[in-house]
Amino acid sequence: MQGRLSAWLVKHGLIHRSLGFDYQGIETLQIKSEDWHSIAVILYVYGYNYLRSQCAYDVAPGGLLASVYHLTRIECGIDQPEEICIKVFVPRKNPVIPSIFWVWKSADFQERESYDMLGISYYNHPRLKRILMPESWIGWPLRKDYIAPNFYEIQDAH
Repeated sequence: MQGRLSAWLVKHGLIHRSLGFDYQGIETLQIKSEDWHSIAVILYVYGYNYLRSQCAYDVAPGGLLASVYHLTRIECGIDQPEEICIKVFVPRKNPVIPSIFWVWKSADFQERESYDMLGISYYNHPRLKRILMPESWIGWPLRKDYIAPNFYEIQDAH
């Protein structure tokens, strides 16, 4: 089933993949990494002027990484603003996604956290560096294949 925004993107020849709707009825779209920046600008001009959240997750051990964006159209006099969820999947070997900091400034710390925890590099981000872990930390703690340094599991301790 195609949502309103997906139909609009198709009408204007913008490549994407509809992932359906979430449990709240919010349309979810998949955008390719190389198309994300231009589509982000288009969505901003179309009226999605508020980045509600950006997060990332590890889809599967050894598999893809995902960066997720929740966008909202904020307008005067609207009680139920229109929302959209965008997912951008990247390979874990070279996880690079264009930064949307220059479109929505609120992406600053959120993209930095995704970089810090999962190692997704946000191209053209002005201050992409660790925000939670020390700079000397090795690895990406929220990846499913991450092994904590100096961690020894105690088996059958009594």
